[in-house]
Amino acid sequence: MELICPIDQRCSHQIAALLRPPSPPIEYFDQLISKRKCQGIKVKQNGDFGKGVFAETDFEEEQLIFKDEMLVGVQHPSNKIDCLVCSYCFKFIGSIEKQIGRKLYLKRLGIGNSSHNGCQSNSSDDEEDDHYVQNHHSSKNGASSSSGSTIPLPMMAVESLMNGELALPYSNKFPLPSVVSCLGGCEEAFYCSKSCAETDWESSHCLLCTGEKSESCSRKALLKFIQHANETNDIFLLAAKAISFTILRYRKLKASHMSEQEKPAPSILGTDLSLLLEAWKPISIGHKRRWWDCIALPDDIDASDEATFRREIQELAFTSLQLLKEAIFDKECELCIFCEHQCNRCSYFLSNVALT
Repeated sequence: MELICPIDQRCSHQIAALLRPPSPPIEYFDQLISKRKCQGIKVKQNGDFGKGVFAETDFEEEQLIFKDEMLVGVQHPSNKIDCLVCSYCFKFIGSIEKQIGRKLYLKRLGIGNSSHNGCQSNSSDDEEDDHYVQNHHSSKNGASSSSGSTIPLPMMAVESLMNGELALPYSNKFPLPSVVSCLGGCEEAFYCSKSCAETDWESSHCLLCTGEKSESCSRKALLKFIQHANETNDIFLLAAKAISFTILRYRKLKASHMSEQEKPAPSILGTDLSLLLEAWKPISIGHKRRWWDCIALPDDIDASDEATFRREIQELAFTSLQLLKEAIFDKECELCIFCEHQCNRCSYFLSNVALT
């Protein structure tokens, strides 16, 4: 059954413009390189290999050529068990003791023993962490560390690691930034600095935060969306960030545009299409085929079932977008983002990004 959205029928030409592959993006990359004041590189189109970055001068060994911030990124939920990182720049945060203590604590709860989205916890790593802390604890009491037996670390010791009461040898040689909490009060996002917390909040997290200060339309709906993503494919969490990024960028562009003009420009359904296209440009520049058309066929799926598999993936994306729509719906961005038949906007993005 074809997934149809009423807005498709009313604004088919505008939707076609939004879904059209971007024109050769060389000019966009030229502006980006110039804005970052980078010298010696050029993005060019190559007939055999597509677009690429070419050096126009010689560089010294270890010379920094180009540095830019990522647009959006997320940490695999399964990887969150192994390490605590900044939700914006993904730098390790807390302390060595907190990292190890937190992992052992979650392991005690059984969280690290199950697979998630096909990612199996590495039991050998868990045992290594437990054994390392155990050996350090034993060595203080003169016990030999050569024994192959493993004794679970007492919960009191695990908690002491987490709250900083127990110090591991030489951990002061590897200091980590202190943990900064989410501005919205959720217990999912943590940061290495106030700057990262504020930047993430302004760029996407304010709409995706489940805390009391969340700016989402419905925290209940948002929790349903997150649950669906965790149970199906956590790449939808990344797509949600891309969509939130676009909504917030559009709002800023529109506010700036209206402050500069006395009369608002003609709009479609209250939306300035040119500003919407501009807001989406950083992500749409990586246009590829739809996600469900180019995703690799899993090893356990027979080739004869490929069509069914891709249809199921498309339906998952459709369901995910509907859940997200209830959580962060923005009428002005509906044309671009929430065309139910055209999940392509998020699918193009999914095709271009690998999760951190």
